[in-house]
Amino acid sequence: MNVRGYRAIDLEACRTLWVQLTEWHRDLYGAPEIGGDDPGAHFDQHLAAVGATNIWVAECDDDVVGLVGMIPDGTQAELEPIVVSPPYRGRGIGRALVDVVIATARERGLRTVFARPAARNAETLRFFHSRGFDVLGQVEVMYDLVSREHWRSGEQMARREFRV
Repeated sequence: MNVRGYRAIDLEACRTLWVQLTEWHRDLYGAPEIGGDDPGAHFDQHLAAVGATNIWVAECDDDVVGLVGMIPDGTQAELEPIVVSPPYRGRGIGRALVDVVIATARERGLRTVFARPAARNAETLRFFHSRGFDVLGQVEVMYDLVSREHWRSGEQMARREFRV
């Protein structure tokens, strides 16, 4: 496995990874509308917004199997997105992708790297925590005006129960 900077030849593979990430979110929320009709096109928008110097890929046997991006903003950066193709999960690829973002942020003199995983995505929350993301900086709470039944209860913070 090798992690390297994004190159133009990676475009289709990265679009495919973006689609896999979108499908994960669709399944997580039971919401097939997430990402629209062409979710792979959202990678193009992300690439245009952050630039190729803020995107890295993981390769296995010359295939791009993982993607991570960094959105710098002043003295901090958001780690967004991170995705590893399902057949390659559990092999340390996500860890290596996170590590390159943290190392790059350090090299650039940034003070903070943050991530915003979906609150109900317990697997990803555990992953980020294991990589050292153990500071809660901000919490977003929502009031769903349309459909309250797709949320599950059971998460607690500040001695209050929340649905995710």
